[in-house]
Amino acid sequence: MSDFARLERRLTQAVDRFERVEARLAAASDGAEIVRLGQEHAELKPLVEAIAAVKATRAEIAALELMARESDAEMAALAEDELRAAKERLPALEQAALLLLAPKDKDESASAILEVRAGTGGEEAALFAGDLFRMYQRYANQRRWKFEIESLSETGLGGLKEAVASITGNGVFGRLKFESGVHRVQRVPETEAGGRIHTSAATVAVLAQPEGDVDIVVEDKDIRIDTMRASGAGGQHVNKTDSAVRITHLPSGIVVVAQEKSQHQNRANAMKVLKAKLYDAERERQASARAAERKGQVGSGDRSERIRTYNFPQGRVTDHRINLTVYNLPEVIDGGGLDPIIDALAAEDQARKLAAMEED
Repeated sequence: MSDFARLERRLTQAVDRFERVEARLAAASDGAEIVRLGQEHAELKPLVEAIAAVKATRAEIAALELMARESDAEMAALAEDELRAAKERLPALEQAALLLLAPKDKDESASAILEVRAGTGGEEAALFAGDLFRMYQRYANQRRWKFEIESLSETGLGGLKEAVASITGNGVFGRLKFESGVHRVQRVPETEAGGRIHTSAATVAVLAQPEGDVDIVVEDKDIRIDTMRASGAGGQHVNKTDSAVRITHLPSGIVVVAQEKSQHQNRANAMKVLKAKLYDAERERQASARAAERKGQVGSGDRSERIRTYNFPQGRVTDHRINLTVYNLPEVIDGGGLDPIIDALAAEDQARKLAAMEED
């Protein structure tokens, strides 16, 4: 039995729900209800259309099978050709519908906060952190997302101790959530005279920015705000005014720093990052409460997990979560080669969710 057949009941329920929403939407007069129903209608419509495409193709196959059996030789041959083509199309149509049926992360369409930090490996780790940060910046530009640097702590050789950016656009978190974790690099550092390959690491965290109806309240009594001079490479002051802002959230101990703009803008940006961190902490708490489900998710966000290795001598990138290896490292580091990796991770995540639905 195919996955589509096993989940046919849920697919039918989705169509029934869509028809009820559509009928209610035509009769509704309350503004808030119209907005809510309109959103649900828009979310369900692609799935219903995908299911309709499967049913239409199945009906076409049944008609062609009948024609192939009962027509003359010439018509039967034509029907057989069309039948083969229809049967080849059907699995892809069924899979498209199943992927739309899989539960969506409620923050799928949200913007995100990106944090990249150097890990083990000294200066080489800092250089690698800089490579990763620029990789995501180029990827964001390619997708026409707005990429704003909130905080940047550089080293003397051009590496990054840590960097924070706000990435704004539709579906940012849904694409980048799989990037959270430990990224490892294997290459010969520029500072290595003997030509030996070193292994270093950097950590990436992608945090959803809470949207509209999610209200993260931060009480004044719970935070301490300090101002200081922004610093550049090697700790040298890049200005002579106390424009950088550090906010400490006392109950959680979370500290955020913004130092790229005016003090007023830095304060606003630091609060935005703080709210994203608090929101992420709540997401983590809820995910921990669903431990069995979390275990089955590729994008679980466990930032202690080694998720990917970038091997420069071999020109390969390996994602350890799905045992995927590609041999286009320059394109990946340039941002242009990230999509196939992210697509594979998203497909695996959706497949696991569908498997969990079958068990329910």
